[in-house]
Amino acid sequence: MTAPRPGPHDRPADIALPTAEDAVGSAVLVRGLEKSYGPIRAVDGIDLDVGTGETFGFLGPNGAGKSTTIKILCTLAEPTGGRALVAGHDVVTDRAEVRRHIGLVFQDTTLDTYLTAEQNLRFHAELYGLPREVIGPRLQQVLEMVGLWERRRDKVLTFSGGMKRRLEIARGLMHSPRVLFLDEPTVGLDPQTRASIWDYIHQLRRQEDITIFLTTHYMDEAEHCDRIAIMDAGRIVALDTPEALKASVGTDRIQIGTEDPQAAIELLAGRFGIEAAIHDDLVTFAVAGGEAFVPRLFAEPGLSIRSVHVARPSLDDVFLSYTGRTIRDAEATPADNMRIGPWGRR
Repeated sequence: MTAPRPGPHDRPADIALPTAEDAVGSAVLVRGLEKSYGPIRAVDGIDLDVGTGETFGFLGPNGAGKSTTIKILCTLAEPTGGRALVAGHDVVTDRAEVRRHIGLVFQDTTLDTYLTAEQNLRFHAELYGLPREVIGPRLQQVLEMVGLWERRRDKVLTFSGGMKRRLEIARGLMHSPRVLFLDEPTVGLDPQTRASIWDYIHQLRRQEDITIFLTTHYMDEAEHCDRIAIMDAGRIVALDTPEALKASVGTDRIQIGTEDPQAAIELLAGRFGIEAAIHDDLVTFAVAGGEAFVPRLFAEPGLSIRSVHVARPSLDDVFLSYTGRTIRDAEATPADNMRIGPWGRR
C-alpha cells in the first residue's frame, strides 16, 4: 500500500478558462471548477473533458464532491470558481440552453407517485415544450426502452424501486437530451435490480445518440464506464479507463486474517519493508506477485494465519492506492458524510 498520490489536475492558479470553441467534440468541458460552502471546499479545482457519446463515471464515497459537481453541471448550483461548458453552453451564463440539452436522474425519486407513468412523462414533455404530435410516439419509444410500456396507465405508487428508477430514466430521455446525468442511478436497489438497470442503460446507449455522465460509489458499476474519474475530498485524484487505472496499481492485494493483526503489521514492515493496514478487520497490503509471496508468510515463525485472500488489482485497490483509504473506510468517516444543500451529501 502506498501513500496518497498527487492528483492529475494539479495546475497553476492562472490556467486559461475554456471557450465555446474549445468545447467542440466535448459533451462536458470543465476547467478549475470550485464550489465552497463557507469554509468547506466541496469541489476543489477539478478539470474534466468528457467526449460526445462517452459513458463517463465519477467514482468516490459519499461526501467526495460528486453530487455537488453534478449540481453545477446541471445549473442547480453556481460554482465559486472556474468554468464549465455542457453541450457547448456555459452553466452560469447560458443556463436555459444547458437545461434544454440535458436530462437528469436524481439520487432520490422526484416522480409524482399519485400520477400514472404516462402522466408523469407527459407533464415533463410539456414543461420542455415538446410539440404535441411528438409526445405520443416519443413516450412510447422511451417506455418500451425501459420495459414499462405495458404499465404506462398504472399509478407510480404501485411500482417497485427499480421500476421507479427506470421510469425516471425514461422521463429524463423524453426531450432527447444530448447529455444524461445519472446521480447514483442504482443506489438502494438490490443487486439483481441494479444489473437490470445497467442492461437498460447499455440499451439506451445503443439506441440514442447520447453522452452518459454518472456518479457512483459501487466499484462494479464503474466497470461499465468508458472512463472513470476517482474523486476524493473534492478533488480528482485519478482519471483513465477502468483497465488502465487497475494496471497503474501494478500489485496484488493480499488480506490475511490473524489473531494478532498488529503483530502481523509490524512483521511485514520489519521483515519485508511492506506497509500494511487493517481494513474490514483484515490485515491488508499490496505486493507484486501475491501468490508467490504468500508461502513466505506461512514460513514466518510466530505469525498465526487463519485465512488468506489474494486478489488482482480492482478499482477499490486503485482508490486505496491513490487516497490511502478504501471506499468503505471513506464512507465511515463522519466528516465525509456531512449533508450539504438540497441533494444531501456533497
